[in-house]
Amino acid sequence: MKKMGIIFGSLIFVLAAVLAVFAVAGVQKSKSLQQEMKRMNRQINKMQKTSESLEEELEALKEAKREEAAGAGQEAGTAEGAQAADAQEADAQEAPPADQKSSGRKVAIDPGHQGPGADTGGTEPLGPGSEEMKDKFASGTQGVYTGVPEYELTLAVSMQLQEELKNRGYEVIMTREDNDTAVSNVERAQIADENGAQILVRIHADGSEDNSANGAMTMIPSADNPYVGQLHEESSRLGEEIINAYCQATGIKNNGVRLYDNMTGINWSTVPVTILEMGFMTNQSDDERMQDPEMQKNMVQGIADGIDAYFVTAQ
Repeated sequence: MKKMGIIFGSLIFVLAAVLAVFAVAGVQKSKSLQQEMKRMNRQINKMQKTSESLEEELEALKEAKREEAAGAGQEAGTAEGAQAADAQEADAQEAPPADQKSSGRKVAIDPGHQGPGADTGGTEPLGPGSEEMKDKFASGTQGVYTGVPEYELTLAVSMQLQEELKNRGYEVIMTREDNDTAVSNVERAQIADENGAQILVRIHADGSEDNSANGAMTMIPSADNPYVGQLHEESSRLGEEIINAYCQATGIKNNGVRLYDNMTGINWSTVPVTILEMGFMTNQSDDERMQDPEMQKNMVQGIADGIDAYFVTAQ
C-alpha cells in the first residue's frame, strides 16, 4: 500500500512536470506567435505606406497626363475652331440662307425693252412659222413727268423682284441685267425656255396719248392664238393672280387681264406667260408713284405675291 502510494505520487509528479513543460512551451509559443504577429503587422504597415506612396505617385502621374491632354486639346481645339470658323464663313459665302433654299420653282423675269444704244434693228417672225414680221427691238415709252425711260424703270423693278423671289426660294432667270445688251423679243422667250423656266413674267409700263389714262393690267394670249393658244388657261390664271396682288399692294387702279395675240414675246413662249403693265408713264400720278422707292418695294411685293398665289393654286 505504501509502495502504491509512492508510485502514485511519482506519477503525479511526472504528470505535473509534463504539464509544466507544456505550459512553458505554450507560453513560449504564445510569445513567439505574438512576436510573429507584431513583425507581420510592421510589414503590413510598411506595405500600406508603400501602397499609399505608390497611389500618390500614380495620381500625380494621372494629373500630369490630364493636364498634358487638356493642353493638347486646347491647341487642337483652337486649330479646329479656327478651321470650323473658316468653314462656316466659306459656307456663309457659298450657301444661301435657310430662307433662300430653292423650292425647285423656276421663274423667268423679262425686264421690258433696253437702251437705245442696244437697238440693232431688224425684224423677226411674230410667232413660230409666221410670215408676219415685227421689229426685234423697241426702246419703249418714257415718264412724261419724271423723264425716266421705261427700260430703266423695268430693269430697276425686275432686279428688286429677282432678289425678292430668291428670298422666297425661287430660282430666277433674267432675260437681261443691264440696259446695253440687245435681246430681241424672240430671244427673251427662248431664254426662258432654254433655262427650264416654269413661267415667264414680262415687266413693262404703259403709255398713252391721253394723259388721264392710268392703272395697271396684265396681257395674255387668247385661246384662239395660233401660236400659243394652249397656254391661254394657265397664262390667264397667272395674269389674274399677278394683277390682283399687284394692285392690292400698290393701290394702283386695276384694269384687269386683257387678251393680246400680237406680242412676239408672248407668241414665242413655251410656258405660261404674261406681260404686266405696271402703270402709265404718261400719267402724272402713275409716273411719279412708280419712281418712288417705297412704292417700288410695294410693286415688287405685289408681283411676288401674285407669283406665289399662282404656284399655290397650281398644286
